[in-house]
Amino acid sequence: MRCFVVSKSPQGEIGSQVTDRPESELPEGDTVIEVHWSSLNFKDGLAATGHPGVVKSFPHVPGIDAAGKVLESAAPHLRPGDPVIVTSYGLGADRWGAWAEKIRVPHEWVVPLPQGLTTREAMIIGTAGFTAAMCVERFEREQLSPGSGPILVTGASGGVGSIAVRLLTRLGYQVAAVSGKAEARADLERWGVSQLLRREEMLNSSSRPLLAARWAGAVDTVGGSMLPTILRELKSHGCVAACGLVGGAEFSTSVYPFLLRGVTLAGIDSAWYPAAKREPLWKRLASSWKPRFLEDAVTQTDLDGLPPLVQQILAGNVTGRVIVRIRNDSEA
Repeated sequence: MRCFVVSKSPQGEIGSQVTDRPESELPEGDTVIEVHWSSLNFKDGLAATGHPGVVKSFPHVPGIDAAGKVLESAAPHLRPGDPVIVTSYGLGADRWGAWAEKIRVPHEWVVPLPQGLTTREAMIIGTAGFTAAMCVERFEREQLSPGSGPILVTGASGGVGSIAVRLLTRLGYQVAAVSGKAEARADLERWGVSQLLRREEMLNSSSRPLLAARWAGAVDTVGGSMLPTILRELKSHGCVAACGLVGGAEFSTSVYPFLLRGVTLAGIDSAWYPAAKREPLWKRLASSWKPRFLEDAVTQTDLDGLPPLVQQILAGNVTGRVIVRIRNDSEA
């Protein structure tokens, strides 16, 4: 099988190449899937450069997202030829991932492709879009409706943020977007953003425990020093769905937003989201929650074209989604 392999030399040097490896090297599992499409996420970029926080052993194949068809499975509900999706869990991190023509995984990780999505569209959504959907689902639990007020999306031109914007505007929410990329303005406005903010506008370093209430909720893909400002600007009983840390893993704030406005800081972990909840959410993403303008801001490549894009995503220079065509004969 053809795959993108990351290796480490005895001297500790990290390298990568697209090469053929035997199927016997695939990890244990009861389901083998022929991969047609994958995607490039920030975590994949780390794996492709051998980051020790992601890659557990070498050689390694990145790719946390896969869409394709079942070749064989011990699970009776997964039949050969069935189109399926696998995202997150240990794929591409703890075990070889989807930048290969085949993967072998536990059947519990596999979601049947819902009607209304192609395998290609499923990878445009991918873990990034699924994470965005988890954020919106959390807003539902917190009873934040479109009438509750505007929703802020940080990192709005990135993978999670760009899907979140399109999903929220489709559902009727008023959306304000934070982006450091001026070239993304036209896309964001076309997707229905009502207010576009610069990063500097969301960095309030004052010592005031509360700021003027502006947002009913927020999808925060940035974290770091931006998160305290967002929390202090939430309306009463607002909610921040925190799903990223490109701005840093540490932040400091007071308990006042929680005690005086009753706000919620909700952590979003898409990697180990329960299997029983995945299929219903994917079905929503294929129907009433299917993001508008899904083909906007999509870069398509193949395994050979990944190295420069890996460097771009690690440098924060990728807008929207990058999808990877694994097999040249893959259906769209």
